[in-house]
Formats: sequence, structure tokens, C-alpha cells
Amino acid sequence: MALRMELSFACTAIIFVAIIICSGCVQTEGSEEKILHVALTTGPDTGGSLDPSISWEGWPMRRTGIYETLFSYDENMTLQPELATDYKQLNETAWKIQLRRNVSFHDGTVMDADTVIYSINRVLAPSNSRSSEYSFIKNIYKTDDYAIVLETNEPYAPTILMFTDTIMSIVSPNASDLDKEPVGTGPYMFVSFEPGSSIELVKNPVYWGEEPKIDRIIIQYSKDAAARTLLLRSGDVDLTRDILQSEYQNLEADPDIEILSRETLRTYFMYINEGKAPFDDVRVRQALNYALDRQEIVDTALEGVAGSPATGIFPDIMPWSANYKIEAYEYNPEKALELLAEAGIKPGSDGRLYYNGEPFTIEIQTYTKQAAHQPMAEVIATQFEKISIPVTIKIAETNSISADAVAGNYDLALYSWGVAPVGDPDYFVSSHFLSTGTYASNWLRYSNPQVDEWILEARAETDKEKRTELYDMIQEQVQNDAVLVCIAYKKEIDGGSPDLKGFEIYPNEYTFLTNEMELA
Repeated sequence: MALRMELSFACTAIIFVAIIICSGCVQTEGSEEKILHVALTTGPDTGGSLDPSISWEGWPMRRTGIYETLFSYDENMTLQPELATDYKQLNETAWKIQLRRNVSFHDGTVMDADTVIYSINRVLAPSNSRSSEYSFIKNIYKTDDYAIVLETNEPYAPTILMFTDTIMSIVSPNASDLDKEPVGTGPYMFVSFEPGSSIELVKNPVYWGEEPKIDRIIIQYSKDAAARTLLLRSGDVDLTRDILQSEYQNLEADPDIEILSRETLRTYFMYINEGKAPFDDVRVRQALNYALDRQEIVDTALEGVAGSPATGIFPDIMPWSANYKIEAYEYNPEKALELLAEAGIKPGSDGRLYYNGEPFTIEIQTYTKQAAHQPMAEVIATQFEKISIPVTIKIAETNSISADAVAGNYDLALYSWGVAPVGDPDYFVSSHFLSTGTYASNWLRYSNPQVDEWILEARAETDKEKRTELYDMIQEQVQNDAVLVCIAYKKEIDGGSPDLKGFEIYPNEYTFLTNEMELA
């Protein structure tokens, strides 16, 4: 495969390539070992921990193929059993789950009801930062070695779906240190990890499913899209996620590269500090929405290929999306200025906007783990400045942004979420729009009693048609309340070698390496 380099590529890309070439020299001449080389944006980043029960580490760990959950979604977001084989609802608040037999962890421990309960209790522990998301669980116990019963505090429709969440990965209770040596049941086993750099895996020879077709996998991590793209073009990796968007057309025309693209369930949006004037005024929040040309943001920050303009919080591919009926915020700077004026934000003699006698300015905070965030923030800043709102952009670590948000020390925060990783709307809706939800109360300071009533009713409703009606009303109301500034829906673009078969893009983004992949 010919090596082609663009002058615009950063020097760091070349250095990174050199590192990969050296570290990739594993396969000896004549060896039949199938080695897959992969380049990803980021890996585990919570102090270098590999424990899937910590924060959001389950996502990068699931991508490695080390861990599995009781249930999962296929590439079409169809629910399927994984370490469970079946479930049955016993009554409004009890579910029985049958577990898969003849499954062993990578350390030889047998997976059974005790190991499953052990794994779930690690998430339910008060010390777990995300335990509140599972406060619906009242009790869990086994009825035999391969069956458990889960009781909820009240009827909760998404109960089974919550066990597709990567935080609910089933881990070996005999693992000595899950922070450093992950032990799951998946098709690939852990070998070594260099924080921020790489992780190495080997196939699980006693995997309960179809035997993996790849012997060894080396994943390299780099936030530099140019570096990852260069590795793909040079043939030093067989697969890379999130290629350099500006190279999309050239890569698509390259016969030695296969480009795969697919819409995901990730939405780019901005939090608004509704506990701070003037953002507590719905007219100001609506004005911010009208001030944005979302198509221009997609065409510029996403190069016109890595996303589409957003209407509401859920992408159109999400079955629960109400985008077909809610009113979009079209680009209308005149309307934005009109609403700002109604809220007391008016131009002074110098043409600048003033609020309570002071210049009206906005700070946008964001982070760079998602490569599109910074260029997206820059385009948004330019668009706000077109209506005389000066903007500063603060790039920070997520922990810093979170601390500012909880303290109420922010204006806008540009984020992106996989808004439905468990396939149910309650995952995002309850945390962001229910007044007691983590982000509604601590970040947005949003409270609407009618929305609260609908959310609680929808969580308990098992009739899909009735639930759909409720979530449609919720989406309409939060759109009118301008709770968030929804910007774009992400389209994942990956590049691979034609020799790689069986790779699929999963809309939930956390399933990546599977036992169905093979190298020709």
C-alpha cells in the first residue's frame, strides 16, 4: 500500500507513526498468527483504571472485547441475550433472568449467579459514582446457580435494558486487581496496557461463543486524527476509528482502503446554566438556539460528512425520536435579537449588547476528547458574534467542567452524549429533564412539574404506544423550554483494510471488537 503524506499533517502524526511501526513488529516471517492493528482516539482514562464499574470506563473496555453484559444490542440495535439466555417478568416489580451455562472467565472462574450478583452489587455500592442510576433496584437474589430474580422499588419499564449498560459488565470475583488486570468473559483477553498509549489482547481460546478468528490485537490510542489517518494510509494499522474528516473523499477513492460510515446515537449539544441570569429566561435560551446555523456548523466543523443538523435531543434513527413533530429552531438571527431585546438584552450606542448595564458576553466550556468539540465551539462563537455577542472558549478537562457546572460557575458547556446507549429514552431523559435528575438539578437547574409527571409516568408504563405518547410530549416541552442547545448528530466514519472482514459500526458506539472479525 503506497504511503501518502499531506503537508498539513502535524509532526506529532509522524512521530506517532514511527512509534507504531516499531511497536507493531510482532509478527515474524512465516508466522500464521493473525494480528490486528487498530488505532482509536482514546482508551481508559480514569487514572489509568481498567475497571468497567468506574465512571464511564465500561465503554472503552467493552470496545476491547474483554467484557460482556447480560444483554446487549446487535449492529441494528436489536436487543439480544449475551451472558443471559432469557428473561421473564414475574409481576410489575420482579424479573427473572436465566443465565448462560458453560461460561468461564479468563481466569478459569465459572460464571454463575453468584458472580453476576457480585458484579451488579459493585455498581449498586454507594461508593460508586453512578449508583444513583440504578436506585430503581430494590433487591437481587438467586433462585438457583443459573437464575437470578431482580426486584425493583416500583414498576420500571427499562429494567432489562439497563443491563446492556457497559457499567454492568460481568467481572470475575477472583480477579486480583481489576484496575490493572481486567478479567471478563469476552472473546479477547487482556495482555498489557500502557495508559494513554496502547492495550494488547489475545483471543480467548475457550470463548463460549464462536471462536475468535483473530489471534492477537494491538490497539494504539491517539487523539490526533491526522496521525490515525496516516497510519491507515501507510498500512500500519488495519482499522481506525474516526478518520480525518477532510481526508474522507480521498480515502473513499483509495482502492486499498475501505471506508465505513453510519449514523450513531450521539448528539452534540450545549448545557445552559439556567440558574444564572439571564439564562434563566426562556427567551434568552430560545434566542441562543435561533442564533445558530446548524448546517454551517456541520459543513465546517464536521466537514459536511461526519454528522447532520440536530432538531431535538434524539437522532432520527432513534425509534423514540419525536423529531417528526417537534418544531426545529431554524437559523433566524433577527428572531434571536428580538427575543434578547424582550429579555432586556439590548444594543447600546456602541452597537454592543448590554444586560443590566453590563456588556453581555458568553463563555463556552468544552473538552477535546471528542475531536469535533473545539472546531464546533469556534464556529458557534463566530455565529454568536454575528449578533454582537462576544464569546470566549475555555478548553478544560471534563472533571474541571463538571466542577464548574455543579458550582454554577459556567454559561454554556459543549458536550456530546450517546443519548440512548441502552436503547431506551429514560436513560437520558430522567437524568437531564426530571427535576431530581443528576444533570437537571446539578448542571441545568431545570424544573418543570409537568415534565416531571410525564417522565415518572413513562418510566412505569409498559405499553409502548402510551410510552411513545408520553416521550413525544416530553420532547416537545423541553424543546419549547429550550433546556439544551441541540447542535448536531454524529456520523461515525471508520477506515479499514480490505483484508479485514466482519467489522460493523454499532450505533451505540461501545461495541467494537467482536469474534466475527477476521483478517483474510
